[in-house]
Amino acid sequence: MTTPALLPLSGRRLPPLNLGASAFPHHRATLRLSEKFILLLILSAFITLCFGAFFFLPDSSKHKRFDLGLEDVLIPHVDTSKGNKNLGGFLIHGQGHDEHRHREEEERLRNKIRADHEKALEEAKEKLKKSRDEIQAEIQTEKNKVVQELKKKDSKPLPPVPLPNLIGVNSGEPSDPDIREKRNKIKEMMKHAWDNYRQYGWGHNELKPIARKGHSTNIFGNSQMGATIVDALDTLYIMGLHDEFREGQEWIDKNLDFSVNSEVSVFEVNIRFIGGLLAAYYLSGQEVFKIKAVQLAGKLLPAFNTPTGIPWAMVNLKSGVGRNWGWASAGSSILAEFGTLHMEFVHLSYLTGDPVYYNKVMHIRKLLQKMDRPNGLYPNYLNPRTGRWGQHHTSVGGLGDSFYEYLLKAWLMSDRMDTEARKMYDDAIEAIEKHLIRKSNGGLTFIGEWKNGHLERKMGHLTCFAGGMFALGADGSRDDKAGHYLQLGAEIAHTCHESYDRTTLKLGPEAFKFDGGVEAVAVRQNEKYYILRPEVIETYWYMWRFTHDPKYRQWGWEATQAIDKYCRVSGGFSGVKDVYSSSPTYDDVQQSFFLAETLKYLYLLFSNDDLLPLDNWVFNTEAHPLPVLHLANTTLSGNPAYR
Repeated sequence: MTTPALLPLSGRRLPPLNLGASAFPHHRATLRLSEKFILLLILSAFITLCFGAFFFLPDSSKHKRFDLGLEDVLIPHVDTSKGNKNLGGFLIHGQGHDEHRHREEEERLRNKIRADHEKALEEAKEKLKKSRDEIQAEIQTEKNKVVQELKKKDSKPLPPVPLPNLIGVNSGEPSDPDIREKRNKIKEMMKHAWDNYRQYGWGHNELKPIARKGHSTNIFGNSQMGATIVDALDTLYIMGLHDEFREGQEWIDKNLDFSVNSEVSVFEVNIRFIGGLLAAYYLSGQEVFKIKAVQLAGKLLPAFNTPTGIPWAMVNLKSGVGRNWGWASAGSSILAEFGTLHMEFVHLSYLTGDPVYYNKVMHIRKLLQKMDRPNGLYPNYLNPRTGRWGQHHTSVGGLGDSFYEYLLKAWLMSDRMDTEARKMYDDAIEAIEKHLIRKSNGGLTFIGEWKNGHLERKMGHLTCFAGGMFALGADGSRDDKAGHYLQLGAEIAHTCHESYDRTTLKLGPEAFKFDGGVEAVAVRQNEKYYILRPEVIETYWYMWRFTHDPKYRQWGWEATQAIDKYCRVSGGFSGVKDVYSSSPTYDDVQQSFFLAETLKYLYLLFSNDDLLPLDNWVFNTEAHPLPVLHLANTTLSGNPAYR
């Protein structure tokens, strides 16, 4: 699916609808700051004077007065001694007190009010002597104090947790000089992307490499959160670009602030920011990344405050108010968004010892398990108010994709102990294979989309990740079908390679059809673009790891050359609008996922298998590696899902 603005809807990518940032108009003040300040002081002094007069003028002798102090409460008592009146076992204090004590107390309070009033007037006189700039400076100082106090509150130390056994963080150098040269070329491309972002878009979410300025979409709200910095950190680290890594770390430490009035995508912020920060922490051991990840996670929790516990798609980081995308099936939440939180939230509970994150994602799982599924398929939309499915549209591409990926990866990340997740994955894949996977007339295996009882014979670029997923899940599959699923992964990889090979630029379109004589080719103009997406290369890498068939490195190198030739500009890398045109126009966006995923998967494809081995690491849907949590290391081993 695509948005009207040519940019894709996606589960693995949030829909980049260009709604714009909300702005608050600045009204011209009718009074200058100093004049308003004087009026405020005079008003406060008058109120103080009235307050004192009302409460502390002498009492009229005609009226009984009660001091509203602690002695005016009813206290259980049975004594009827002198000076006290017994009322049903309760003693009323205050009625028999000495009048002299009353006068002394009132005089003391009057003197205190008078002193406070005089002090306030003196302070007001001092304020009036100061210039407007001095007053503004004092106000700013007070604001800064409040901000610092809030930061101290958010930066409370986390409990020490033993790190899992981390293997393969700094390795992978190939012995073959040709492979090494190709890997170095990919590293150079990463440096080109980073250096230009550093120069022209630093602190912004993304880069416009032709205009040479910062870029952002509504998925990050209206704030500069440095998405490219956070997304790129682990890629920089595994490539050995440690100076660049330290630059990013310094920016995050000093500038990454989540106490902003900004509405963000829960899904995108989770996979890019929390996933990126956690991966950077595990790779480098730097505590700042863990602290920032936990701070941000706390800001996302209000999104779960719905009648069903299915989170909203968006949440305001400051107010905690959530809502869903207006286009999503009558206000529904999206399967690939609320179903792509498990990996990161389990790690958050592991690192903090707080089960709240784990409980949130397990609640979602339990709810899904209770629901009926048409033909065994999960629809893409679920209403968070009613707990009912929206329109019956099922996809392994945008809106659905990473939900299935995270079922498999929850099992892998638990050291294969979360058998509940594995069963849900196996059940879902069987239904997908039965209803969505077909062979074209030309013999290409593809995954279509189920829409209201009808199979649409179209496959998206996003769906191409599934080849790698089938290969990753082959070991441990039911009925000894490991060979079958590895073969299925290879067939999907072949189809997706054909979608690249049948274009002019040798880069794949956003979506391609299998109707009549048209196979693996985009038909509609708004499906012919390539925005530096990683899914096809991701599948090449997984297939290489499991088969070591050299064609996957060959296909990966073809894609590398095409990206370098047609997407590289002097200011970075840009997507192109038509992969079938010999002179394409640029979209002028260097996506953060290009650095997080596309270049990382290419680098791993030309590295040895001992760099981030799959027995020890599981990649989130933004290609951020998180370690397997073995039972000996995890605080979650008591949970039923891990038994």
